[in-house]
Amino acid sequence: MSGAAQIPGWGGRVDGDTVEHLRWHQAVRPYRADAPIGSCVFLGFASDAGVRRNKGRPGAAAGPDALRNALSPMALAAPLDAFDAGTVAVTDDNLEAGQQAVGAAVSAILDAGHFPVVLGGGHEVAYASYLGWSTSALRAGLRVGVLNLDAHFDLRSDPIPSSGTPFRQMLDAEQGALRYGVLGISQPSNTRALFDTAERFGVRYLLDDDCGHTAAARFVDDFLTDVDLVHLTIDLDVLPAAVAPGVSAPAAFGVPLEVVQAVCDRVAASGKLAICDVAELNPTLDLDNRTARTAARLLHRIVTRRTPRDGSAKR
Repeated sequence: MSGAAQIPGWGGRVDGDTVEHLRWHQAVRPYRADAPIGSCVFLGFASDAGVRRNKGRPGAAAGPDALRNALSPMALAAPLDAFDAGTVAVTDDNLEAGQQAVGAAVSAILDAGHFPVVLGGGHEVAYASYLGWSTSALRAGLRVGVLNLDAHFDLRSDPIPSSGTPFRQMLDAEQGALRYGVLGISQPSNTRALFDTAERFGVRYLLDDDCGHTAAARFVDDFLTDVDLVHLTIDLDVLPAAVAPGVSAPAAFGVPLEVVQAVCDRVAASGKLAICDVAELNPTLDLDNRTARTAARLLHRIVTRRTPRDGSAKR
């Protein structure tokens, strides 16, 4: 069993070197070209540029390492193949270059047969992930759906891209070839214009008021039926502020954690999940690492419960 204390962001308690003592930081290794097919590959995107452009509260650039730190000590029930490909850092507001760099890395990871997990950063990370799967050989001839767990549509048509524009950018680029669904929409947090935009693009959405277990499960199942591959993107402001205070725009209501977790479990088990990213963790606004630990738990379940796309059994 190989430890990973030498990888930035990964490290923690060691109870032993045998399988029954295994924690994430002992399983993750530096990404390499000969990683076993089907490995989980983490990639950081340290960016505040999109949040600043969207007039939000900066601090999400520290999110990737905070997520690594929170996931590191969690215990693994069984060994898995997990790697870290480092972090792309956006400097001097050069958001577009950073997104292109992440996209190139994600495309290569997908084409190598792996499962990329991109750690944001603001929600502009979703467009960076899109640049990856949209140029990957993986999507050829397949119907791709983006499932966003979010209080916001992020469908703004601003000429300058930001954390509020990624899904409008995707829809414009795909010209009707993309299915976009949002679970957790907060009506008071989205203008009538944004709802109209969603209707015009055929966006499926479920209001936070309506996100009980049954309705959320039905929404996800209907979404999964119409797609072959899923890009799951999680904006942590979908959760109640008491659960996720460390975000740019804490939710006054939010979707209960148990519902969000069940949704993630459902998508992970579908055999269609190709890529996942998580956004908007702002460690400077977090309380007792509450948001980071919650996000890490979701990632833990997604990776360990994910059914490979070919339907074969997990290790």
